[in-house]
Amino acid sequence: MSHQETRLSGSRPTSGAKDVAEDYFNAAMRAFNIYRGDPVELADQAIEAAPDFAMPYILKAYLFGLATEPEAAIEARTILATVRPLARSDLERSHVSALDALLSNNWTEAAVRLDRHNMEFPHDILGLQAGHLMDFYRANARDMRDRIARVLPKWSEDQPGYSILLGMYSFGLEETGDYARAEAFGREAVERDPLDCWAQHAVAHVLEMQGRAEDGIAWMASREPHWSGNDNFFKVHNWWHKALYHLDLGQADEAINLYDARIRDGKSEVALDLVDASALLWRLHLEDHDISDRWSDVAACWDNHADGKLYPFNDWHAAMAYLGSGRDDEVYRILDQYRNSPAGGDETSRWAAATGLPLIEGFRAFWEGRYADATEALHGARFIANSFGGSHAQRDIIDWTLTEAAVRSGNRNAAEALANERLAVKPHSPINKRFLGRAGEQPNNAVAVA
Repeated sequence: MSHQETRLSGSRPTSGAKDVAEDYFNAAMRAFNIYRGDPVELADQAIEAAPDFAMPYILKAYLFGLATEPEAAIEARTILATVRPLARSDLERSHVSALDALLSNNWTEAAVRLDRHNMEFPHDILGLQAGHLMDFYRANARDMRDRIARVLPKWSEDQPGYSILLGMYSFGLEETGDYARAEAFGREAVERDPLDCWAQHAVAHVLEMQGRAEDGIAWMASREPHWSGNDNFFKVHNWWHKALYHLDLGQADEAINLYDARIRDGKSEVALDLVDASALLWRLHLEDHDISDRWSDVAACWDNHADGKLYPFNDWHAAMAYLGSGRDDEVYRILDQYRNSPAGGDETSRWAAATGLPLIEGFRAFWEGRYADATEALHGARFIANSFGGSHAQRDIIDWTLTEAAVRSGNRNAAEALANERLAVKPHSPINKRFLGRAGEQPNNAVAVA
């Protein structure tokens, strides 16, 4: 297979595609691969040059469909309707099939369709990256790893995009607990392509999960110019990772400064950035830092996304901001939407009922000071939370809140057990050490179970 075909995601352009359209599409794919620049604008330029070239439409449909934002999903469905009659090759029709499932809120079916697609078209980097993101958004760590493992032997090191696969593989290895190999692949990926901020963040996850906060701060600082530019879609998330390192070391002031100066300096309304904002504010709240004046702008931005229908992981983070800003009615609205959804609906509705509901109820109980209720709700919810949404680092907020709830409820046995659990993973964490110390100071008010 030629390098040109690799850049075109394994498909030759339709007969109407001109050289200029191919160049624009390749540039759009590059922007998507490294999350830098504007792939939508570049795809639009490819479409303008060759309106019957299907691949730029397919790329745009993925970009909007994977945004986990209601308005973007509507736009993705419009694009899909436009590209359907233009999809002539087997590869293009296979993409349309995966998009059909994704935009029907059936993420697993879409990901499985791309499993088959990637086996048939192993050099289609668009299919690999879209599938990798679907695996991430549905928290399927195994497929996040194995989707890349299935095809990597078919790639040569000199093919464009090879380093991008290494970065994706690194993240899949990290999420499946293979930290040494994950770090090695991630570091190799950024050595090959310094602008690969997905690989940068994969290594950041390794250091977070291993409790290597000092190493994490050094890693982010050493490569900051490569991932922190204004045209970098992933810069806020990487700043969030740096803030977590500081918070884990007990350096809350540094985390707050990063929140103000980096995470919310541009007042982003992108759902991914709002997740980071809500999650960091909630962690700071758990540590009793005064951040009350920061909740309102995040909550207002969530109004455009938290519809209780599209993506429960976002709704849960919106609920944190709504609780923080005193907008309890919005929390009730989301919960009512979950409770009233018809049984047997699409996959995201099932996620909402099985996982979103107990998570939001547990966090609401914590906010309201009903710590025993929060402990009860979150202890069970944490074991099913990886059925949808996010990474281990993102979902750690559940265990953090659960442990804090156990301490505050006076349930000494549970608090000590949960603190020991956290210390086993991060034995040097000041926060985890404080958990254990505070747990031991509690009178045991737990009711014995017969």
